[in-house]
Amino acid sequence: MLKKLWILFLFPILVQAQFFTPAKWSTNVKDLGKNEFEIEVVGKIDAGWHLYSSKHPDGGIGIPAAATFKAANGGQLVGGFKEVGKRIDKYSTVFEQDEKYYEKNVKFVQKVKVNGDKPVNVDYTIEFQMCDAERCLPPDETSGTIKLTPSAKAEEVFKTDEKVEEDTEEDSKIIDSTSVTTIDSFATDSVVVDSANAISTKNTTTIDEDLLGENEKKDSGLIKIFSLGFLGGLAALLMPCIFPMIPLTVSMFTKQSKTKGEGISKAIVYGLSIIVIYVGLGFLATLLFGASFLNEMSTNPWVNIAFFVTFIIFAISFFGAFELTLPSKWINTADKGADKGGFIGIFFMAFTLALVSFSCTGPIIGSLLVQATQDGNHLSLVIGMLGFSTALAVPFTLFAMFPGWLNSLPKSGGWLNTIKVSLGFIELAFAFKFLSNADLVWQMNWLPREIFLAIWIAIFFVFGLYLLGKFRLELDSPIQTIGVPRLLFALTSFAFVAYLVPGLWGAPLKLLSGLTPPMTYAESPRGFHEGVNVGGGVSSAFEDPNMVAGPHGIPTFKDFDQAVAYAEKTNKPLLLDFTGFACANCRKVEEKVWVDSRIKSMLSNDVVLVSLYVDDQKPLPEEEQVVSKFLNDRKLKTIGNKWTAFEIEHFNANAQPYYIIVDKDLNRYSTPLEAELDIEKYHTWLKNGIEKYKSK
Repeated sequence: MLKKLWILFLFPILVQAQFFTPAKWSTNVKDLGKNEFEIEVVGKIDAGWHLYSSKHPDGGIGIPAAATFKAANGGQLVGGFKEVGKRIDKYSTVFEQDEKYYEKNVKFVQKVKVNGDKPVNVDYTIEFQMCDAERCLPPDETSGTIKLTPSAKAEEVFKTDEKVEEDTEEDSKIIDSTSVTTIDSFATDSVVVDSANAISTKNTTTIDEDLLGENEKKDSGLIKIFSLGFLGGLAALLMPCIFPMIPLTVSMFTKQSKTKGEGISKAIVYGLSIIVIYVGLGFLATLLFGASFLNEMSTNPWVNIAFFVTFIIFAISFFGAFELTLPSKWINTADKGADKGGFIGIFFMAFTLALVSFSCTGPIIGSLLVQATQDGNHLSLVIGMLGFSTALAVPFTLFAMFPGWLNSLPKSGGWLNTIKVSLGFIELAFAFKFLSNADLVWQMNWLPREIFLAIWIAIFFVFGLYLLGKFRLELDSPIQTIGVPRLLFALTSFAFVAYLVPGLWGAPLKLLSGLTPPMTYAESPRGFHEGVNVGGGVSSAFEDPNMVAGPHGIPTFKDFDQAVAYAEKTNKPLLLDFTGFACANCRKVEEKVWVDSRIKSMLSNDVVLVSLYVDDQKPLPEEEQVVSKFLNDRKLKTIGNKWTAFEIEHFNANAQPYYIIVDKDLNRYSTPLEAELDIEKYHTWLKNGIEKYKSK
């Protein structure tokens, strides 16, 4: 989950004296009648700059901005926060993710109802980050207070910058924000509005929808929400906590169906049960807890621990240690009547699927329900969930429609048991993915990358041996030969093992990105870079305990004072690297320029590299949380705040990337350099700065 950033709020004089923000903000208030008002916070974006939409994928590159509204007593927020403007969708070839942002202008709209006849103040804050094609600025914010007067027109108490030109209705699309929490009184209302990144992209689509007639718009919206729900259901079907559930369903119907007709009827009831359960549970959960609750479930460590245990049990069952059966009470109830009992048992199976898979489906359902409820049509919610559950139910129904012919095979062996055992291996592998999720949240180092990969290597190597018939489990039938499909699957398993093995020594394993722990989450305290030659005869067995492995294993400090102490001891200049976790151009320089052997050697041997992250959200120690005039007299609360103020104070800049070579007293030995992607120019700049320092 994204934490709040306490960031820059600039008055014009500070902008001129220290740095600028390429966005100008104004506010408008519309009196809708019946004591309802619509507050608009309008941002005009300078040419060449952009700001991310609230629909930009969370967790990717870029720091999501946050919009906060809170109404004083007597005021009530109506619905969620909405976003209006011409949104641009681009695919980033650098970070391999979708980017969604605004250029020129964007408007954030919030409805407020005033209860009573007394004026009500509404505070607002928009936190954001700006980027252009060459640099990214530190996070910034605009805030103010709006006074809403029921008897007359609204009065603005505080207003940022001058009024700007708004988007026209023709160029605007209201985009419902995700993770919206409706706030009354002084509770916090947050919405994610993603920050900007400037990166090379392709596959550009400009979202620009004309307003439709009321009936046409309603019909189009329902079709769209059903389509989005159906696509979300297909995506959820491929999630690791849903796809392995298919064999369990087949196994249950194998026991219960004796005829084809019985299997088909039960399969249809099962599919309908999935639809009813997902619509009901999703709607109820969202009403009770909000969409953010569903999204949080996917990262809840206790939920992931529960799924780990569940999948271990499933795997052991498929290996033949025991049979998974419904409680005898439910089975007896199912046997009492052809209709009532059977439906109860099937409904329970569908309900189990919904519960076990909710960690994977929750984020998708949450996003879907937010968009459906913000549409203003309650039917949209039903249609959206219908699309989602239909896509999820159809494959399960098709797999479960013909369990009778599986039932006719010997339970003690044959290809049926081979399939069950094979799926048991897959269940076992995915179980450790859930355990890894919990470990990453808690940072317990139960499953660092090497151990996780070693477990998967062992699982799929043994799986390959099993497919080749090198050993049998208790319920397997003897085999004399293996068929071509079984051989091909065995070869695939061994090939997968061969792909995994280099990951033990630091191979990125890009095909498994998101499944395996990150490379930095390794058993070695310095990840996979320890002991690796980083160019020019450099070893990354670091001399100082405060060093960490930076890009390409380059020794890096992340604290200025620690870097100064080391620079004094080694008589080397400091290369200050003002960067950010969300800085796209910073990653470009690191991946395309620092990889050069000459530059990598210089960064490792001839300078003390100190990377200062202006968007680091870790809190500062209490004694360092002081008020800084460089942040408009705001208190420094995060490490990112500290380095942002440091860059402004000493270098009159606030761009990232921002490189400069200095000594311990901040005397300069180079001109500042920003996003320079020309290797030769960067090499010359670095070489000249080092030589100038040595000749002092």
